[in-house]
Amino acid sequence: MRVRGPAGVPATPPVATLTAGFILLFWAPLAAQWLMMAAESPFLAAVIARLGDPSFNLAAYGVAYAIAILVESPVIMLMSASIALVEDRASYLRLRAFTRLLNAGSTALLVVLLIPPVADFFLGTLLDLPDEVARLAYGALWLLLPWPAAIGYRRFLHGILIRSGRTRLVAYGTVLRLVSMTGTALVLFLHGGLPGTWVGAAALSAGVVVEAIAARLMVRDVLRALHRGARLAGGAVREASPEEGPPGSTSTAVELSYGEILRFYYPLALTSFIGLTVQPLLVFFMGRSVAPIESLAVFPVVTALAFIFRSLGLSYQEAVIALLGDRNENLRPLARFGTGLGLGAAAGLALVAFTPLADLWFITVSGLTPELAAFAITPTRIAAVLPALSVLLAVQRAVLVRRRTTHPITVATGVEVIGIAVLFPLLGFGVGLVGVTAAVLAFLGGRVAGNLVLVLPVMRALRD
Repeated sequence: MRVRGPAGVPATPPVATLTAGFILLFWAPLAAQWLMMAAESPFLAAVIARLGDPSFNLAAYGVAYAIAILVESPVIMLMSASIALVEDRASYLRLRAFTRLLNAGSTALLVVLLIPPVADFFLGTLLDLPDEVARLAYGALWLLLPWPAAIGYRRFLHGILIRSGRTRLVAYGTVLRLVSMTGTALVLFLHGGLPGTWVGAAALSAGVVVEAIAARLMVRDVLRALHRGARLAGGAVREASPEEGPPGSTSTAVELSYGEILRFYYPLALTSFIGLTVQPLLVFFMGRSVAPIESLAVFPVVTALAFIFRSLGLSYQEAVIALLGDRNENLRPLARFGTGLGLGAAAGLALVAFTPLADLWFITVSGLTPELAAFAITPTRIAAVLPALSVLLAVQRAVLVRRRTTHPITVATGVEVIGIAVLFPLLGFGVGLVGVTAAVLAFLGGRVAGNLVLVLPVMRALRD
């Protein structure tokens, strides 16, 4: 079988030569993708804030975006599933059919929410939104209708690109997404006359649709190779030799049934849904704690800064899944690289938190008043550990996903959320800490608990 690596990324070398440089080349485009996606929300918020009625429109955009993310949650893990499961033509076709059903289900859920009586109950009665905010959010949800399917489809295709070693193309697709989103927002800002909420929603949808189309064009060579009988392994396309028989003769069709896909995937989908409850939970608690207004004001600024450094770890999960190997033979070099990555990311956040760079970020860049910036310093210093824990979580999850043992991931996420729900009342209401400080401490404690829960399942997976 002939091994062919993509341009810019060589075929995965043997374990003895899997160097830090190779891992860096493979992972860096994925990190760039996450960092670029992190720039979306601040940009669109800045556009909406410069249009009419910014308070109503920013509030409605936040509601619509939160609903879209919640509806999207079942498809978020399709990238990891695609990396782990797509090996040949048969597994590609089966996971593609599963992806289509999942995308259709997510879109159908959003359509149900858009039925006027359902929308009136959900936005008006349940969420108790002001009439103008509910009206703007309803219109934005119509514009976000392509969002779940486009996200699910491009994540499925991005997984195939990553599995075949074409991580640079993933980053290129995100560049196209940002360009199309920015262009749509600016055109509507200058000439559309639409409310800011609708401008933001239209820009988001345009970006993800363009990215999905780009992903389909970028992956076509890999799909042709799969249909010729090639296999994907360790960041390379392994072309079948003539003596190996026709396409499908080495497939995993017997091993990978739809039932096995569902058993593999539903814990991942449940993990996404459970994880999305963390922020609303913390917002609920902070609104009832010490200094609630200040805490709610600085919390998104603190988490946005921490996310920049945490995203380096979050993006590492897909790289580890793709490069780990069928028998975890590349674990040592990946773990060494991850250790350096985690320490470096934590040191970067600590450099901001413990030096005058904190005032530069919070006051000059983020626009907080000196009084609000003072509330942000302590939680940011506490959060300095989180990037390292994110890298550890990425490696733990990657080992389990590669082993196709996903249930412990859901358990760990549940433990993390329960830990947050227990710790915040103790710290915020019992000890009387400022709300945002209690929130970050509770999040840190929950994450440590989640990491610890995964230790034994990961050890078992490595032994097996």
